[in-house]
Amino acid sequence: MVKHIILWQLKDELSAEQKQKVKLDIKNGLESLAGKVPGLVEVHVHINGLASSNADVMLDSTFADEAALKAYAVHPEHVHVAGTMVLPYTKLRSCLDFTM
Repeated sequence: MVKHIILWQLKDELSAEQKQKVKLDIKNGLESLAGKVPGLVEVHVHINGLASSNADVMLDSTFADEAALKAYAVHPEHVHVAGTMVLPYTKLRSCLDFTM
């Protein structure tokens, strides 16, 4: 099993209302990939961080193996969600992938 953890910071120019909508869209979009992407075992998106957080959104996903993670990166459904719901609104992305 492979864990794929992403932390995003949203762009500063977004209002609080816009940030809330973007966070919900990211959560709904990424979690909708469950059952659509082969090898994606679990996907959870966390959007209600405490005020002490320095990230706005966290993706916590589990893949069957590293090959499944690589296939996810280019899967059309993931590419669509990332390109329309994530990338246009984020300023910083941190990633940690590891085997379990």
